[in-house]
Amino acid sequence: MTIDRRESLRRFGQFVTGASGQEPTGGGAPPNDRLAPVLELVNVPEFEAMARLVLSGKQYGRVSGGQRRSFDKMTFRQRLMVYASDLDLTTPLFGHDMFAPIIVGPVSGQRALHPEGEVATARGASDGKAVMVATGDSPVDEVVAASQQPVWYQVYADASGASDDASRAVDAGCQAVCVTLAVSEGGAPTAIDWDTLSSLSAAIDVPVLAKGIMSVDQARAALDAGVDGLVVSNHGGVVGGGQALPIDVLAEVSDAVAGAVPVLVDGSFRRGTDILKGLALGASAVMVARPPMWGLAAYGAEGVQTVLELFQTELARNMASSGRPKIAMIDRELVRLDQW
Repeated sequence: MTIDRRESLRRFGQFVTGASGQEPTGGGAPPNDRLAPVLELVNVPEFEAMARLVLSGKQYGRVSGGQRRSFDKMTFRQRLMVYASDLDLTTPLFGHDMFAPIIVGPVSGQRALHPEGEVATARGASDGKAVMVATGDSPVDEVVAASQQPVWYQVYADASGASDDASRAVDAGCQAVCVTLAVSEGGAPTAIDWDTLSSLSAAIDVPVLAKGIMSVDQARAALDAGVDGLVVSNHGGVVGGGQALPIDVLAEVSDAVAGAVPVLVDGSFRRGTDILKGLALGASAVMVARPPMWGLAAYGAEGVQTVLELFQTELARNMASSGRPKIAMIDRELVRLDQW
């Protein structure tokens, strides 16, 4: 008998309710001097060590690290004695029922990490039942053809020809466009180009999201520009001075938007518990970028898929053990902020 992953999650919920809500640390750490078989890795952070073995120092530096301090200050208020056998991670977004609220975020230069680059990422994301955001330097036609899941596209607001690039991506089959604000294609901070955002929102016949929102004022300005969604992001610390992290401002942005458009978030999500915290603070979905790149670098498409499935399984386990077996049951009361 064949059991699909949705049925596996349902069965998983039948026995997981009594779990502690913490991610497993057992199973033994992977070897630090050789590439371990992909299925021997038991959590997402282990993939970073594997990527370090196969990348040059410069390339590893592009995708390593993360800011964890804010996640570590959050703990859960668990709701006990909740029926959890109907566990379901399904999340509707822009007309598509995502298997789970986890999206592979945009990363440029993926062929420097793996010979197949974005095409392998597309296959891995598709096999992991996840949406992927393609970048301007990717072979968009090939990426779309390689995926059975929706593919989105990223453009930079300050780039010349941004509207033409977005239109070509939509013609190729991309189903949403993320407009990256406050940083240039070369990675330098820039002034936010609200006019370009407004023009793209009016010109593109698919959902347009503003990526790089780090304040309520920016969120309101983006809504005034006509966007269909927001991505709370500091572009890996490029903007924001390294002080406030996306998870820090997520709740106030979400409250200000008040459901007018979906709010997404990225920034150092490394565990299923992290994703659950993001959802509790108001995100409709979470973008993960560096972890899938660790999987890509070390294992190709299978690595991307495995990273996503580990995220999904950890999220499912913690939803069930916290008494929120369905996405709609995840609320602000789940998270307690501890002051250090």
